[in-house]
Amino acid sequence: MAAGRGLPLLLVLAALLVGLASASSFISDGVFQAGAGSTTGRTLLQAKRDCPVNFEFQDYTVITSRCKGPKYPAKDCCDSFKEFACPFNNYINDESNDCASTMFSYINLYGKYPPGLFAHECREGKLGLSCEGVPQKDVVKSGVQRARSSSLALITLMCGLVALFFQ
Repeated sequence: MAAGRGLPLLLVLAALLVGLASASSFISDGVFQAGAGSTTGRTLLQAKRDCPVNFEFQDYTVITSRCKGPKYPAKDCCDSFKEFACPFNNYINDESNDCASTMFSYINLYGKYPPGLFAHECREGKLGLSCEGVPQKDVVKSGVQRARSSSLALITLMCGLVALFFQ
């Protein structure tokens, strides 16, 4: 009889956990940086999609090992930036998502670079930096798969703990 009452509670808790794990609302630092030069004030109305690339788990040593202060040599910084960013150029250039602001947030977090370093130092023409000769990778699958598997593991663990609690 006690197990019969615990099952609906277990299902409600599992549904709640799934909802919490899949719904993530936050305001990133990129909103403030991108909105600083904006005069329209419509940033909140034009919400961007989440970036499909998980920049949290990328390897930033290609930049941080070569682009070092206090002088930040332009050639080393720009070459390493291109080596890191060019495989993601399709995602970074898509203005409907927040990939660019997310990527720069992590680059600045790990490298502690002065604001605007790459924007001021790395210029190659009207179209921006050329990624010719930089190999492209299928970068989304690994990051998305890692995020999904960690969420699934958390949900499974929580359901198991709740089931043990009610037995």
